[in-house]
Amino acid sequence: MKNKIQQKTDAFERTNVPRHKDLRDLIGRFEDVDELSRIQGADWDLEMAALSEMVCSRNPGKSPALLFENIKNYPENFRVLSGAANSFKRLAIVLGFPEPSSEMDLVQCYRDRMKEEFELIPPKKVGSGPVLENIDRDDEVDLYKFPIPLIHEFDGGRYIGTDDVVIMKDPDTGWVNAATYRVMIHDKNTVGIWMSPGKHGRLIREKYFEKGEPCPVLVSCGQDPLLFLAGHSEVDQEVSEFDYAGGHRGFPFETIDSELHSLPIPASSEIVLEGEIYGDELKTEGPFGEFMGYYASDASPQPIIKVRRVYYRNDPILMMANPSRPPSNFTFARSAVKSAMIWDEIEKAGLPGVAGIWCHEAGAGRLFNVISIKQMYPGHSKQAAMLAANCHSGNYAGRWVVAVDEDIDPSNIFDVIWALSTRCDPPEDVDFVRNAWSTPLDTMLREAPYQNNRGIIDACRPWGWKNEFPTVAEASPKLKSQVMTKWPHLFSN
Repeated sequence: MKNKIQQKTDAFERTNVPRHKDLRDLIGRFEDVDELSRIQGADWDLEMAALSEMVCSRNPGKSPALLFENIKNYPENFRVLSGAANSFKRLAIVLGFPEPSSEMDLVQCYRDRMKEEFELIPPKKVGSGPVLENIDRDDEVDLYKFPIPLIHEFDGGRYIGTDDVVIMKDPDTGWVNAATYRVMIHDKNTVGIWMSPGKHGRLIREKYFEKGEPCPVLVSCGQDPLLFLAGHSEVDQEVSEFDYAGGHRGFPFETIDSELHSLPIPASSEIVLEGEIYGDELKTEGPFGEFMGYYASDASPQPIIKVRRVYYRNDPILMMANPSRPPSNFTFARSAVKSAMIWDEIEKAGLPGVAGIWCHEAGAGRLFNVISIKQMYPGHSKQAAMLAANCHSGNYAGRWVVAVDEDIDPSNIFDVIWALSTRCDPPEDVDFVRNAWSTPLDTMLREAPYQNNRGIIDACRPWGWKNEFPTVAEASPKLKSQVMTKWPHLFSN
């Protein structure tokens, strides 16, 4: 009798969508579908990040991943990858979906998996793996051997951890958390780490600090993009991101116990740091241009990590996320995954009639979220917006939630603004939620406590007379199909 994990693996194989083994396998697949550009001779000092920012902003959701090679003043085989899963095609490949036709198609694929076949798959412990090809110990550690980027012109330093996964273990329960936090270089074997209040990693580290102990930690700086997607999503407390990412991969991640603290190292990661976070040793961290598109928090004293081991593959690939004025090189992937997670949560809460959800890249994938519904009863649209604003995946650092009718594509900002302009009466249809969970990175907050206010907009046809609302002036779906068939060359791009 097959166990559940093997049954799950078999189910993924039946989809005929090839599953990837590791980041290098994915890079080959990206190149096969013309979704990767190799960049020669860029400088780690601002150039790599500027190129990443500019290429991404030209064609959101369709721009290529960038693989930087022959980086200035570094060995030619030390590389940096930007925007791994940040397009329609690449995100579908990473998640094991057929190529989507639209944002909503991609979100629906994710939703269908969560409803029909998704199960957590815990990692599998192994004795060895590619990440152990090189190990620098204690005095051998020199983080500057890697082409760590300076991302923004006013950053406080070079950041080795942006597209990263920080791995910690709860000292009370043994729960392994793998989340994304920014990690800045102080010197060759010391880094600073910034964690927002309320985040799982910060709660775990505080347990160690309260006992007067340093917190054991791993920082993976290049890995399967599925782990990064899980690491910066709102996965439930006590659920390991390894298990969540494994469920989407269709088979277990392999992990190796680390030398110092027996924490799980992803066996195929590119670069992994091991050490301890010290709460009683602080150094100035930041400033850093963040995901809202601003330098929203000042430099501040933050705990340090003393790095005592560096595990890395031959020809290592450092990964780079480039938070900036949207769109950034990770916001499309975040928008798609977060949209699906919010949809899943509010449907489980009992809300019917959801036609689509999209967390807009212009809102950094968090700040401007739109929910489309087929209205079924009085107050339905307001209930939908309130749930989207207050569910776990939608709550952190939100700003606006807009409810629209089912004829509005929530991913089409032109459609959304049209609905706002023609179906919303501001004094009647705008409400506010006060003192919600936010972050020091919130541009509208100047001091603790980091709680913000947010707007809830009902841009649906008024329930009481929605059937009498003026008819939309546009060609019928049947007529549109006829003319597209007759003149296909006009619609080829």
